Amino acid sequence: MVFAAKVSEVPEFGKKLVETGGVQVLLVKTKGTVYACEAECPHQGAPLQGAFIKEAGRLSCPRHGYRFDLATGACADHQEYTLKVYPVEIRGDEVFVDVG
Repeated sequence: MVFAAKVSEVPEFGKKLVETGGVQVLLVKTKGTVYACEAECPHQGAPLQGAFIKEAGRLSCPRHGYRFDLATGACADHQEYTLKVYPVEIRGDEVFVDVG
């Protein structure tokens, strides 16, 4: 686990792009839960920093609207695409991510 950001730096129903462990990771917070995923859509590489949070725990790509479950990475629209998600651990106000 490597330090990624402070929990307070990730807005509720918002995102924060960080580089941790040499990997660009998108942190997403919904309903108090912080998720970590790859920074680009697995479909065509669109930057997910501009993605929409349609509902708690789901991220929608800004380019084609593919919806991904932030806990599993599963795509609700196209099962052949899976978003890479990373384990997250919260320690006080710090977010740690396992990018290994």
